[in-house]
Amino acid sequence: MSFSTTRKRLTWTAIAATAALTLTACGGGGTGGSSADGDDEGPIRIGVVGASDDKWAVFQEQAEAEGIEIELVDLQDYTQANPALSQGELDVNQFQHLQFLAGYNVDANDDLQPIGATAVYPLGLYSTKHASLEDIPEGGQVAVPNDPTNLARALLVLQDAGLVELEGGGSSISTEADVLPSSKVTVTPVDAAQTPIQLQSVDASIINNDFVADAGLKPEDALFQDDPDSDAAKPYINVWVARAEDSDDETLLKLAELSHSPEVVEAEKAASGGTAVIKENSPAELQEILAGIEDDIRNS
Repeated sequence: MSFSTTRKRLTWTAIAATAALTLTACGGGGTGGSSADGDDEGPIRIGVVGASDDKWAVFQEQAEAEGIEIELVDLQDYTQANPALSQGELDVNQFQHLQFLAGYNVDANDDLQPIGATAVYPLGLYSTKHASLEDIPEGGQVAVPNDPTNLARALLVLQDAGLVELEGGGSSISTEADVLPSSKVTVTPVDAAQTPIQLQSVDASIINNDFVADAGLKPEDALFQDDPDSDAAKPYINVWVARAEDSDDETLLKLAELSHSPEVVEAEKAASGGTAVIKENSPAELQEILAGIEDDIRNS
């Protein structure tokens, strides 16, 4: 089934806001966003969070060079992107990692599928009081993001750093309740945006990349970060996502492939302050990882 058969006309005001970002296909007067069955259906609508990022301008150029017309739909609230895709208001989205997608699929009883990998962004531990992991004292306090996805990942980072021990070795669905009394430090879950502010009162904080610069820090200031090539990092691979029936559409797969062009990779790394670790996992591997995470969530 071609993705073009399930499209609906977008009604969100976000479209008007992003219309200037829409590419005109080169040559001939037809649209480059045709589906794999050859129908001329207009531009492919891609849901993103942060369409003004330089990487998307580079990506648009790459798509245009391949004769693919795209329309970026800038979603200010990332909770919109998966329902919009499921309902046919988008053709594909690119803003989330596998753990987030698994949570959505389970909660919404949906079956959105990853069709390509982009990058892993390492999650770091920062401190303004201590210069090394060894300096963090026994019984010290560490702030961590309190949303379920980032909380579990933060706890795994702290375990890898030797600061906490988690029940059963931990997983991508661990919570603060899984921190064992034998741990070196205690954890304090707070809103992710508050983790940099908490540096004033705790020994260290796990801080998402989005907030590192706001704290006056640089990624290289991290005392420790997770290994983006480890099995534990697989749930945090950022992905292109389509409806299950469109997961083998040639045009959508081509767009995912374009995100690995040298020009887009360079822009991606620049946008992340050099922290993005580009991943090459196949759609089949990503879908297998996703299914495993979904099973873990359902059985928790």
